Order: sequence, then C-alpha cells, then structure tokens
Amino acid sequence: MYQKSHNLRFATAFLAMIPSANLLGFAGQELARKLPKVFGVILETFLGGIVEIVLFMVLIERSPHANEEDEADRLVEMAGESSSIGKRAEGGSEQPKSLIPVIQAAILGSVLANLLFCLGLCFVAGGVRHSAQKFSKEISETGSGLLLMAAFALTVPRAFGASLENASSVSADLRIYYITKISRAAGVILIIAYIIYIIFQMFSHHSIISEIFEADEKQDRVRQDDLDKDKLTLTECILAITISLVFVCGAAIFLVGEIEYIVADPGNGPTDAFVGLILVPLVEKFAEHLTAIDEAWDNTMNLALSHVLGATLQTVLFNTGLVVVVGWGLGKDMNLDFNSFYVIIVVLAILAVGSFLRDGESTYLEGSVCVLIYILIAVCAYYYPNITEADIEGLSDDLGVVATATSEAAAVASTVAAEVGGEAVRRAMTMMMRT
Repeated sequence: MYQKSHNLRFATAFLAMIPSANLLGFAGQELARKLPKVFGVILETFLGGIVEIVLFMVLIERSPHANEEDEADRLVEMAGESSSIGKRAEGGSEQPKSLIPVIQAAILGSVLANLLFCLGLCFVAGGVRHSAQKFSKEISETGSGLLLMAAFALTVPRAFGASLENASSVSADLRIYYITKISRAAGVILIIAYIIYIIFQMFSHHSIISEIFEADEKQDRVRQDDLDKDKLTLTECILAITISLVFVCGAAIFLVGEIEYIVADPGNGPTDAFVGLILVPLVEKFAEHLTAIDEAWDNTMNLALSHVLGATLQTVLFNTGLVVVVGWGLGKDMNLDFNSFYVIIVVLAILAVGSFLRDGESTYLEGSVCVLIYILIAVCAYYYPNITEADIEGLSDDLGVVATATSEAAAVASTVAAEVGGEAVRRAMTMMMRT
C-alpha cells in the first residue's frame, strides 16, 4: 500500500507537468513570433528545454553528496599508499539512493525521444497529407553532423572506463575518479560546442537559415489563418512564461521526490532505465513535440526539423554539460560513464536517423519505423533491471564476455556507419573497437 501511494504521487506529478510544459511552449512560441526568425526559433527551443534543465537540477541536487572519505581514499590510492576500496561498499547502504543513473538515462532518453519518437511522428503526420516532404540539407546535415560528434564525446568516458576495468593496477574507485575528471572536461567542451553552434546559426549563417524558414512559411497552408488569431502581447508572454516556470519547478520537485521510492522496488514500480529513458524525457519534451508535429502537419518540415534537432543538440551539448558542471560545483559524482546498453542504442539511433535525413525527403514509412523502434526500446527499458555496485563488481569477473559483446556491437555500428558514409564516423567506430 505504501509503495502504491508513491506510484500514485509520481503519476500525479507526471501528469501535472504536462499542462505547465504546454503553457511554457505556447508562450515561448508566441514570444518567438515577435522576434527575428532564427533568434525566435532558437529562443523557443531553449524555453522548451527549460523543463529538462529544471528536472536535471532538482535531480542532481537531491542526489547524495560524494563521500569525503571516499575522495580521500582515491587520493591515497593515487599516491600508492593504499589499495583498499571497501569503504564505499560499507557505507553505501546508509546513504540515499543516487539519482545520477536517472539523470544519465534521461540525457540519452531525451535524444531517443526526439530523434525516434518525435521525428518519427513528424514524418508520419506530414506523410499523411503529402506523399513525400522535402527539407533543406543545410538544416539536416548540420544537425546530424553535430549529433555524431556529440555522441562520440559522450562515449569517450565509457570507452575510457571500459579499457581500465581489467587493469589490476587501477582500483574501481580510482577508475571512477578518472572518469569523473574526464566527464567534467567533456562537460565544459560540450557547452563551448553549443555556444559555437548558436553563433553559427545567429551570425555567420543567419541569412541562409532565415531564407529557409521564410520559404517554409510561404507554403504553410494555415499560416494566414494563424496570423488572424489573437496573439499574446509581449507582457502576456513574459507573464505566462513566468507562471508556467513556477508550476514546472514545483511539479519537478514533487516528481523527483518520488522517483527514489518508485525505483527502489522494481517489482512494484518502474526501473531506473524506464524512468530515465522513457518517462522523464516524454514529459520534458511534451511541448516541443507538439510544436514540431504541428509544423510537420502544416508542411513546414524545415521548422519542424530545426525544433527536433535543435532540442536534441541543446540536451546533448548544453544541458548535459550544465548538469555535469553543476554537479561538480555541488560535490556530486556526476559523470558521463553511461550504461553500455544506453550508449549502443543511442549511437545506432543517431546513425539510423542520419541515414533517413541524407536524401532530404521524408515519408510516413520512415516515421513509422522510427516510432516502432522507440516502442521496442521502451519495452527493453521496462524490463531492464537496476544495476547496483555489487552487480558491477560481479560483472568484472566476466569482462571477457562483456568485451566481446561490446566489440561485436561496435562492429555492427561501424558497418552501419559505412553505409551512411562519413570518414569521421568510421574513424570513431574503429577507435571504439580498438578500445
């Protein structure tokens, strides 16, 4: 009964965030219309991502602090004065459950929700009214190229950690210490990459992107009817954004407060993987998904693609870097050592979507495939168990099997990359196989 009450509270908070996120998206859309085209789309996408930022900040704040004794042990081990790593296991049961695995799953889950679920629905919605929809390669190639490089950056800490798992001279705590340091450096680099991406859109290539958006609006069948509707004033937009943010923050705090209870008993509630990969990203991106699907329905695929890829890049580059840096400042062990299951499906999803975007056209068939793959991933996440530190230590004995499976997965990804094309992708896959 106690567990059911937590599940009910989580469901209530989950549903309560949807109208708040929708209001935030609507107010952001109205505000964007009063601004220059490119800046308006960027601002609208950023406002849609605020829900995700709020959730990440609440999750990292609620996650327990890194144990100062463990930090001291790591420094001692680095100096070669001790090889004991038992203190972490001894004190772990008395501490609250870490929410960092939920954050890690939510980061990659957001990518999957955007690229497979949202983009798939956009292709389906547009394909219902048009046999094929065309979009600019400037939009698709820029976004997919950055996503590939971002995926490479996110897999580096995992590859680094996996290469040290069988090293007898490196303890488990020392390996985590190294991964955390690398993740913090990667977080700063990702934020810098996002800033460069914004500069690229707003300044150096502003005119090209603006012309693409204007051409999209000319073929929007309901654009004139939309212009005739009553609009929010600038003051009303700011007021609506403020109110929605207050409600989103309140719902996020309440939602996160229940997560650690519902994932504590997988038999009666969802696991870390399902909460992070599926539930949290869906409520985070609800408003953005509605906006992108509506634009695809109106045959403005460049705008829809900009929202989908822009939101994905914001998550991977800015929001991920931000939560790592904030965790650093709060003394939390927030790192990018993602679960191998998460990394493999995200890399394959990016490669698959990249192949769909190559020809500059979309159909409902491609969209249906993306949505069906997302449903399959959701089923896998639902049954994926919570991995504890004890499980990780046990898995280290079977490292040969894990290394073989990882090598085979990397080989499959490399084959897909060869079909998609791109010398940089093939080099990245080769490095993963060597690791």
